[in-house]
Amino acid sequence: MTSTATKRILQPSGVPAAPYPQGLEVTGAQRLVFVSGQVGTDDEGQWLDGVQAQTREVIGRVTAVLAEADLTLDDIVKLTIYLTDPADFGGFMSVAAELMPQPQSAITALVVPFLSAPEQKVEVEAIAAG
Repeated sequence: MTSTATKRILQPSGVPAAPYPQGLEVTGAQRLVFVSGQVGTDDEGQWLDGVQAQTREVIGRVTAVLAEADLTLDDIVKLTIYLTDPADFGGFMSVAAELMPQPQSAITALVVPFLSAPEQKVEVEAIAAG
């Protein structure tokens, strides 16, 4: 199935530019798919080492969930990123820029004191329209 949604980036004057859209208008969407928070563990449930390895796994899992709904990373309209260390944002973004289409969706990045385990560096949830 091909997405019927179209996205228009909203970047109003007076709002500082960022490496992600300030807003996103989605039209023609027939449905929304909500991807639960995905984490960076291997098949045995062991945490991968570092934010970049965990990010690769997380994006792979988001991709798999979307594929189950006949959608792709291109169909994401909202991405929420949870990190436990603000210094990891650059590592996350470098992997995301490599694996995800540009321009990206609307993004919210949060730094939280902890996630589900001390080894966990990142968690990502997504909303896709198609």
